[in-house]
Amino acid sequence: MSGLITRIKQFTRSPQGRRTIASARRAAADPRTRARARSLLGRLRGRR
Repeated sequence: MSGLITRIKQFTRSPQGRRTIASARRAAADPRTRARARSLLGRLRGRR
């Protein structure tokens, strides 16, 4: 398990990882994206 954590840390410190994190933060800040994510989670949990 620690090997997996190490690989994740290495990825987040790489240029590609930083771009991915920045993209995810931008998507999380968008209200439409948040609403879609909530809707999807609700459907997966069996709620509407």
